[in-house]
Amino acid sequence: MKKLILTAALILVVGTTFGQTLQKGNFIGLHVMTINLDPDVTMNQFLDFYVNKYIPEFEKNFPGVKMYIVKGIRGENENSFGFVSFTDSEEVRDKYYNKNGTLNELGKSAFEKLQPTTEELQKLGTHTSTYTDWVIQ
Repeated sequence: MKKLILTAALILVVGTTFGQTLQKGNFIGLHVMTINLDPDVTMNQFLDFYVNKYIPEFEKNFPGVKMYIVKGIRGENENSFGFVSFTDSEEVRDKYYNKNGTLNELGKSAFEKLQPTTEELQKLGTHTSTYTDWVIQ
């Protein structure tokens, strides 16, 4: 139940903070990240790069997808970081991903173009994420 409340709050915050109007059929991917920093790298350095370099490059290579970093401030994921991806529909997501969550050919091509920025990010640390995809009803 706590996760559901946190998720609803995240959706509401993302929708209002970034000027998106959530509508029926909109698609949101909620990812909880596990970040492993390299020595001498701070979380602020990692997040700054992610927000100011990685996300703009991601959005350039995945047209139709918006991404935002989020921080858990209360509940099960307190003090955790994650990201929210937003598209107008599942169809936009499906342009890049197969039904099992793996990249399709267009997605692989987009990630290949993102590779130089990904390599820069990996000099700061690595991250993995678990996710749940949501559709606005």
